[in-house]
Amino acid sequence: MNHVEIFAPHLPYLRRFARALTGSQNSGDNYVRTALTALASGDAEMSDDLSPKNALFHMFLGIWNTTGAELEGWDAPDGDTPAERVHRLTPRSRQAFLLQALEGMSSDDIASIMQIGREDADALISQAEADIENELRTNVLIIEDEPIIAADIEGLVVELGHTVDNIAATQIEAVKAAQSNKPGLVLADVQLADGSSGIDAVADILESYDVPVIFITAFPERLLTGDKPEPAYLISKPFRPENVKAAISQALFFHKG
Repeated sequence: MNHVEIFAPHLPYLRRFARALTGSQNSGDNYVRTALTALASGDAEMSDDLSPKNALFHMFLGIWNTTGAELEGWDAPDGDTPAERVHRLTPRSRQAFLLQALEGMSSDDIASIMQIGREDADALISQAEADIENELRTNVLIIEDEPIIAADIEGLVVELGHTVDNIAATQIEAVKAAQSNKPGLVLADVQLADGSSGIDAVADILESYDVPVIFITAFPERLLTGDKPEPAYLISKPFRPENVKAAISQALFFHKG
């Protein structure tokens, strides 16, 4: 098998990780392109000791740590823009946190990808969780037509210290809820109760408000096609609580509003 056949199944997830790491679709995709160019030219070293996915992520982080992350060395002022919040979060702890929470990797996987010990990986994750927990608190609009799923999401949102203003099951309900009380974050399903679209509901809301959005879908690869615009944050159904918490923290953390 060639490199394309080996690594292609893992590229949508690398792109998702890169976007969360950088806080930007364009920046994340640019770094993935840089990594793929290095891979195709033979300039990137791929570890034979790792699984294909872990080897791909290891290679990507090697490029990110050596050529990217201009913000990592930037002496930012103590403010509240995304760049300044990035600066306050330790770069390697952010990497470890995203590998675990968004990509579902074990501490052993993270340790091998980052070339550190397992205890060090756990310590980086704990540090990131504590740092993010101290970041922004906001009010949340949940767009979800399944009551049990909506209740689960609400519980996780409240556990993180946020408040839930409303739970909408249709596009019309969602838009009205946002007009009634501007959300600081939107969690949106794609297929809603009356056949309407969560994507359309979000588009309507974003015409009036600049808020971060997390889409929820059973088929995330359908929204990671390479077409633009794409959501920077996705949660796969059935979801893990860690995925929800990580996506919420990162969406708020990097939002430009």
